[in-house]
Amino acid sequence: MAETPTGTTATSTTAPDGLPKGFRGAEQGWPELHRIPHPPYRIPFAGDLFGVGPRTPLQDSLRTARRLGPIFRRRLFGHEFVFVSGARLAGDMADESRFAKHVGLGVANLRPVVGDGLFTAYNHEPNWQLAHDVLAPGFNREAMEGYHGMMLAVAERLTDRWDRKLTAGHSVDVPGDMTKLTLETIARTGFGYDFGSFERGRPHPFVTAMVGTLSYAQRLNTVPSALAPLLLRAATRRNAADIALLNRTVDEVVEARRRSGGGDGDLLDRMLETAHPQTGERLSPQNVRRQVITFLVAGHETTSGALSFALHYLARHPEVAARARAEVDRVWGDTPVPGYDQIAKLRYVRRVLDESLRLWPTAPAFAREATRDTVLAGDHPMRRGAWALILTPMLHRDPEVWGPDADRFDPDRFEAKAVRGRAPHSFKPFGTGARACIGRQFALHEATLVLGLLLRRYDLVPDPAYRLRVAERLTFMPEGLRLRLERRPAPTTSDEAPDTTASASAPGCPVHGTGD
Repeated sequence: MAETPTGTTATSTTAPDGLPKGFRGAEQGWPELHRIPHPPYRIPFAGDLFGVGPRTPLQDSLRTARRLGPIFRRRLFGHEFVFVSGARLAGDMADESRFAKHVGLGVANLRPVVGDGLFTAYNHEPNWQLAHDVLAPGFNREAMEGYHGMMLAVAERLTDRWDRKLTAGHSVDVPGDMTKLTLETIARTGFGYDFGSFERGRPHPFVTAMVGTLSYAQRLNTVPSALAPLLLRAATRRNAADIALLNRTVDEVVEARRRSGGGDGDLLDRMLETAHPQTGERLSPQNVRRQVITFLVAGHETTSGALSFALHYLARHPEVAARARAEVDRVWGDTPVPGYDQIAKLRYVRRVLDESLRLWPTAPAFAREATRDTVLAGDHPMRRGAWALILTPMLHRDPEVWGPDADRFDPDRFEAKAVRGRAPHSFKPFGTGARACIGRQFALHEATLVLGLLLRRYDLVPDPAYRLRVAERLTFMPEGLRLRLERRPAPTTSDEAPDTTASASAPGCPVHGTGD
């Protein structure tokens, strides 16, 4: 979850509807907007709407970026919005002395769900700094070591499920099972709660409601705000019911903790019991609810997508999977349960994860606004409060940074020497700045651990007819991805993993609408 520091009050006043002034149209604050290209064939009022599919607006924006270049604008219902995808421009917007997070588009649409939670707080709202300072120690090394055993326990529930599927000759639903895994992991490690996801035939109602609220937030971007109550009447009623279910679920989690008299110092204990170290202030009950929903949603939704994409690429590139598996066997040996420190030693597995996040960052965009009058990358004047949306998948495919084969899956792009030689701020799967995702180390440790365990236990066999389709619900997730499993023999130790450095080319890039 990408955030920005409370100290940068770029927009300290709000419009009557509660949104920061300037939210409704990025044209406010761009004195030379005419210099920024836009799609052709605009129509009155709707503008460029017909170039935006209601189910795939972000992927449509990626295709537009390929045609129009590293910065372009799009008009929707009378307002212009600026999109950035080039590394030079995005790198300049990472300058914390001139830019801050902008809560806009789909993120602002989530405020009825999570209010001023860590992800959705406006820059002028004080609860971000309070919650961040109280919760940041929950992600230090000592805390992470404490989570490791629970991550292993949840992963064992996944492998038990996959063993049963394998025995029955069934394929596995990768996104569905990764969602169960990551929801149970954040629920147990952060809040001492068990949703029983692996014992259910259908997704837990919390997951259904969460997907509903995310999808609704995205749909709001494709209709004029004045017409939304009419055009989305049924969806609005469902969204209200989804929000109520999320609130009830979290209230049950908090009440169970209060009845138990406390946990083991996890995130919920910190929310309920810890005062700010300087001010002594505590989180209010309403803010506790908002932060719990934020962590449950963000703590599993993006990680499940990252794992799903990584498993897709591992199945499609058996030589990469063999190299990663050899590393797991070498580093873990015949130890039945890997220790906390052994996860960080899976450097090639981590590169697989990073490369998957490069091609399909599951949080696919983040917005930045100018905190003072400035000029973006020396080319585009911006007044204070002007903002733009950075398209992370296109930033991660900028050929000036990643080369002419930027659409190709190649984990060696994250070999240490390559990383050192790359322009800063060109890889941003967790946002940027002081309010970049607070749980990024948690997510990376969990995902690396799970990939190692699955590679050690199974050979991943893809469906040769499957072509990657990406579902959008503000986040990215592979759609319809199923894999067949073959059980591996017990690992044997070796002194060195084989040097299979070549990476196969992906058949195509879904941004172009072909292949995977």
